Amino acid sequence: MALVERGRVGGDCTWFGCVPSKTLIKAAKLAHQMRRADHYGLTSTEPSVDLKSVMAYVRSVIEDIYRPGAPEELRRKGIDVFLGETRFLDAHRLSVGETTLTGRNFLICTGAHPFVPPISGLDTVRYYTYRDMWDLDGLPGHLAIIGGGPIGCEMAQAFRRLGAKVSLIDRGNRLLRRDDGAAAHAIAEVFKDEGIDLLLNASVSQVWQEGGSIKLLAGGTEMACDALLVAVGRHPAVNGMDLETAGVRYSESGIQVDERLKTSQDHIYAAGDCVGSYQFSHFAGWQGFVAVRNALLPGSSRGVTDNVPWTTFTDPEVAHIGLTEEQARQRFGDDVMTFEWPMKSVDRARNEGETSGFLKLVYRRDGSLLGTTIVAAQAGEMIHEWIVAAQYGFKVDQLAKVMHVYPTYSLASMQAAADIFVERLLSGVGGGIIRRLARVTR
Repeated sequence: MALVERGRVGGDCTWFGCVPSKTLIKAAKLAHQMRRADHYGLTSTEPSVDLKSVMAYVRSVIEDIYRPGAPEELRRKGIDVFLGETRFLDAHRLSVGETTLTGRNFLICTGAHPFVPPISGLDTVRYYTYRDMWDLDGLPGHLAIIGGGPIGCEMAQAFRRLGAKVSLIDRGNRLLRRDDGAAAHAIAEVFKDEGIDLLLNASVSQVWQEGGSIKLLAGGTEMACDALLVAVGRHPAVNGMDLETAGVRYSESGIQVDERLKTSQDHIYAAGDCVGSYQFSHFAGWQGFVAVRNALLPGSSRGVTDNVPWTTFTDPEVAHIGLTEEQARQRFGDDVMTFEWPMKSVDRARNEGETSGFLKLVYRRDGSLLGTTIVAAQAGEMIHEWIVAAQYGFKVDQLAKVMHVYPTYSLASMQAAADIFVERLLSGVGGGIIRRLARVTR
């Protein structure tokens, strides 16, 4: 088995994405909590933020997480690792630098790269994307961010909490457009409370340098900033490998695969961001596992699904599985039911002063779960039992019968399920019988 990489082993998640961003978010949350210590009966203080030191800590965490997957460690486990520019010579041969490799099966996992929109003047100024923003060694006085998706939202809150003025610009009418509308609204309100300037329905039409400032024209409003982050999405990395030489069909939207993750060549598979589907590390890992299984073992498994969970690591976090309310109503109309349980009714959230948010369940009248959205301090941890419920077709009220530990954030799931269970139990003809029996018993 050989692993081929033209850059650094670990990919975007380790070097530019999940690992550094979540580490920075933690540092920013600590700064935020220092300012709010009086909420817990302590003395608040304004933190002294040295971004250079914070970024040094971020890089130390990256190195720590990278170390077990470094080339020398992988080679020690019996995996051949080749580093260098990689191109297909034909359907069964690769060139990696000066080395030629021949293989029976191939799995392409080349990921994606930042999409840079065609904004007039953008190429004349210094701007950052998620790949190079970690080179910042000084806190910007004013950071402007183009894009209100997960990356833009996470970085907006992090830099605001570290002390920068932040403006978040999006051409849509809300943040986090793939999430439930109620979740997007909740995060927008948190951002406003924390002093983040939101410019929605505002396309950036022009960017230029003026003295020491970067100027933007967004939705007719002129703005000056010290640093600019472009976070409007990612494009599959499909160029530069001579895929056409191998007979692999692709477009700018990604490498074409079937539901088994097989490309136009029966022995070549592709997985993750490069196929142009959901761009999450956990999804790519799952697809990679399925692709290897399909390539090497008899039979096959589906590697394409819409039942993909995700979490945006704002504070509160936003976690999701299945359909949003909007999507469910488009598909099932009046058969859709919703239920929200506020985090302020969860004792653990009240213990910790983290009562922003809610758990929202979307289901059919027969109790079939369609989707779950959680806005909470620990939403990314809470969502997993609903992922299992979605995977195995549980009815929405079944979790009411499962014992949950008190006091935890996840108790919200049992509380919500129990409320729905009681409501369903007492409704209709059966509910009338139960109420009459209860009166007789009394």
